Amino acid sequence: MRERILAILEKNSRLTVKELASILGEDEAMIAHEIEAMENEHIICGYHTLINWDKTKDERVDALIEVKVTPQRGMGFDNIAERIYQYDEVDAVYLMSGAFDFMVLIKGKTMKEVASFVSMKLSPMDSILSTSTHFVLKKYKDHGTVIDQPKSDERMKVSP
Repeated sequence: MRERILAILEKNSRLTVKELASILGEDEAMIAHEIEAMENEHIICGYHTLINWDKTKDERVDALIEVKVTPQRGMGFDNIAERIYQYDEVDAVYLMSGAFDFMVLIKGKTMKEVASFVSMKLSPMDSILSTSTHFVLKKYKDHGTVIDQPKSDERMKVSP
């Protein structure tokens, strides 16, 4: 049952307990109890709204930063990740396989602000060997949702 609840909530977290119970054919009290238990167990970690910031007046820059580190003896990667995710600019931190150890997603107002974060806060940290910053130019799909629907061709067809 939990997996079914999670699959539905992942696509639309605005559904009420009553709506979830109706979709799943279950009792509202049982659904409410399961959701509360999953929140307490930190299976459900939060509820978020996906926003297309390009359609607002708010200027934003998203960047993906690959980070190579030297793991600390006895601590591995966890201690470094914790230090990185404490910064307000950091939206996400992932331990990765491949050439880099972490993928850090950050949000800033300008490219200069992102560059400043990397050069003044991230790169000087102990254990950080190198970084590679990639700026997001356009989002097509995010969290399973198509961000900007393709525009239809509204030109009038002309026959030869």
